[in-house]
Amino acid sequence: MRLVIQRVSRACVRVDGEKIGEIGRGFLVLMGVAEDDTEEILEHFVDKLMKLRIFEDENGKTNLSLGDVGGALLLVSQFTLYADCKKGNRPSFIHAGNPAKANEMYERFIALCRERMENVQTGSFGADMKVELVNDGPFTIIFDSREM
Repeated sequence: MRLVIQRVSRACVRVDGEKIGEIGRGFLVLMGVAEDDTEEILEHFVDKLMKLRIFEDENGKTNLSLGDVGGALLLVSQFTLYADCKKGNRPSFIHAGNPAKANEMYERFIALCRERMENVQTGSFGADMKVELVNDGPFTIIFDSREM
């Protein structure tokens, strides 16, 4: 599993011109699923995401979590996080999980996040989405299950 976590001051996602998810201060999370990902990895990433302290405290130190600042989540599935560009000029996606498994993991990720916080917005799995964001910092963190 790969997550690209961007601290944002605002973000939204549109499908067919219609805004389907929008947040103010929080995290935009792009999520890619590999075929060998497990529930254990998913639960670990949700826990780590909720505890990630990348918001500034009163002293300007990145010491506050999403919950500490009353932030929101915008979760967007993105299989292209598993693009393999080692050979040729066209990416291969053989390392991405099959769509059925990826959708199941994405929906489970959403459910676990909603158990832990109120404002969780989403994209639409498999849709052609337009994502807009204002990256605050910029501050971007990558979680990769093969490196954790």
